[in-house]
Amino acid sequence: MKLIFAGTPDFALPVLQILLESAHAVAAVYTRPERPAGRGRQPRASPVKQLAAAHDLPVLQPVSLGESAVQAELAAMSPDLIVVVAYGLILPPAVLAVPRLGCINVHASLLPRWRGAAPIQRAILAGDPETGVSLMQMEAGLDSGPVLASRACAIGATDTGGQLHDRLARLGAQLLQDNLDAIEHGTLTPRVQDAAQVTYAAKLEKREALIDWGLPAAELGRRVRAFNPWPVAETRYAGRQLRIWEAGVGSAAVAGQAPGTVVQAGRQGIEVACGTGVLSLQTLQLPGARPVSAADFVNAQPLAGTRFGAG
Repeated sequence: MKLIFAGTPDFALPVLQILLESAHAVAAVYTRPERPAGRGRQPRASPVKQLAAAHDLPVLQPVSLGESAVQAELAAMSPDLIVVVAYGLILPPAVLAVPRLGCINVHASLLPRWRGAAPIQRAILAGDPETGVSLMQMEAGLDSGPVLASRACAIGATDTGGQLHDRLARLGAQLLQDNLDAIEHGTLTPRVQDAAQVTYAAKLEKREALIDWGLPAAELGRRVRAFNPWPVAETRYAGRQLRIWEAGVGSAAVAGQAPGTVVQAGRQGIEVACGTGVLSLQTLQLPGARPVSAADFVNAQPLAGTRFGAG
């Protein structure tokens, strides 16, 4: 097959690598234009562009796929299939109609659960016991097309958003690799998504990272895991931001303690009263400093009488 690949972040890399190693030809790669990144806010090529450039592939970076000139350029390549992974741009009907075999999306959830931008983090936040990856035949709706194949993946009790991201990226590449021949020959049976089972995974917002200590400890533990490595859960301590990279449900007694109050602190963790239960903080970071263990934090910071989030 003659393929076009469309993707932007790290999550898309394993799929592009699989396609490069296959018997099929990647004619071009589409990715988002450079965006400012890092402390210097300098434009930085996307991970997908970097991998494509390393293989001397043509890279196209339109701001939108809605313009007729952009669509004509794509159509002129006469692809058999377009493979899309976390591209970040909407494919209009005119683009979806270009390839002989249509457009296939590798999506990081078991559709129809968690359509949308942040399926990995939303699955952790919801306390789902498992998630997975889906191969979806794309149509005009948001992640609404029929599912061609899927593969489940358990969500571990300590899995972070970053760990699950990496596992699903590899799993998605394996799923596509195992089904490429069937896609080419049209032997997969599309499964229409059950509209009654649809949930939406809204884009993560920085404001979600601020901890509300009035919530149950179990929910806050999921938030800490889901928001690692971005946007990273945070609270206020002595008038400063305190980022919490790792935490789990603790066991200390909390009778009569206001949410956010440090119940006890030691080498095993900093236990903080929540709306229900306690959250045991394991890895923390103050502004301008590196992340440190609870033991190191306790040695350097006076926590007696501390109430996180106050003031």
